[in-house]
Order: sequence, then C-alpha cells, then structure tokens
Amino acid sequence: MDRQEAFATEGTWSGFVRTEAGMVSGWHHHGDWESVIYVLTGALRMEFGPDGANTVEAGPGDFIHVPKGAVHRESNPSAEPADIVVVRAGAGGESTFNVDGPERS
Repeated sequence: MDRQEAFATEGTWSGFVRTEAGMVSGWHHHGDWESVIYVLTGALRMEFGPDGANTVEAGPGDFIHVPKGAVHRESNPSAEPADIVVVRAGAGGESTFNVDGPERS
C-alpha cells in the first residue's frame, strides 16, 4: 500500500492510498481512531469479525466506516490498482496497530 498524507492534526488524519491488484494487508486495528474510506477506483474488500468471517466489498463511489478498535484486514480483489481516500478521527498518537489475527469465535 502506498499511503500519501494530505494533512494531519492532533485529532485527524487524511490521505490517499493506492493498493496494488491482489494485495492483502496484515490484520490490524486503528486503536482509538475511527476511519471513513471512499473508493475512487478499483475494489476494496474488508474482512473483520470473529475469525474474519464478515466481509464488506466496495467499489468506486462507495464509502466504508471502520469503527475504533475494529480488527480487520483489507485487500484489493480486482485486476487493477485501487485508489482510496481515507479520513481518520481520533485521540492522536499512533493510528495503526498490527495484530496476529482477528478475534476467535
């Protein structure tokens, strides 16, 4: 994932992210930050919930909300790069925490 920061303050972060085709991130959460994602191009799949069994898929023009502390991973299941805009609001400090996997059912 190629992340480019647009701007950041103590309680917000926004930027542009490009995810290459077929890429899958590791499991992570954003601590006390909540995120809103807007898909510009390509596709985004978000896995979350017990054993990662819940999924949401989004395409151009779709929004996804990621609540504070939600363990998830994202991927680009399409054959083209995915471009997204991310806006985070929270308490400041670190905004990404890698974990071994989703919670177990």
